[in-house]
Amino acid sequence: MSTMRLHLFIAFVLAAALSSAARANDALWALLEKGGQVVLIRHGLTTPGVGDPAGFKPGDCITQRNLVDEGRREAERLGAALRAHKVPVARVLSSPWCRCLETARIAFGIDPAVDDALSNLFDNSSNRDRQVAAFRKLVASAPKQGNLFLVTHGSTTAAFTGINQGTAEMVIVTPEGGDRYRVAGRLAVR
Repeated sequence: MSTMRLHLFIAFVLAAALSSAARANDALWALLEKGGQVVLIRHGLTTPGVGDPAGFKPGDCITQRNLVDEGRREAERLGAALRAHKVPVARVLSSPWCRCLETARIAFGIDPAVDDALSNLFDNSSNRDRQVAAFRKLVASAPKQGNLFLVTHGSTTAAFTGINQGTAEMVIVTPEGGDRYRVAGRLAVR
């Protein structure tokens, strides 16, 4: 195969992949517009590090890793995209960690209710089973009108869904009755 043909082939494959991804994103936005979904959002970008600093206290933002300016911009873009797509919001719940609360406030323009089921599981795996059970109850209580938004942590979303999501990325979960659910997909707003 000549170099020109190889470049054309690569360009075709990339264009097809981008078109496929755009169709998948359109389908997820349409699903959100209809409502009835549970949406897990990882907080925006934070100060560098892994986990929280020694001496961390859940109610004291100074002791935690918090959003940086880019994390705030991610939350703003997320909120703008939800509004542009006219995604109905029934409820917003957040982890008690400050970075999640701030992400929710910026994206949705409200003070979210706090739910311990959304707490960070990083370095706290002893709560995993209890939190996963509580998450399943949240899914079972998903609204028929609007969507339930859960602002949480990457480690917590991974425990619920097996997905390691990016900052301010949405993982859309479709309730299937009882405490069962399926992952419909993921959306990142850039």
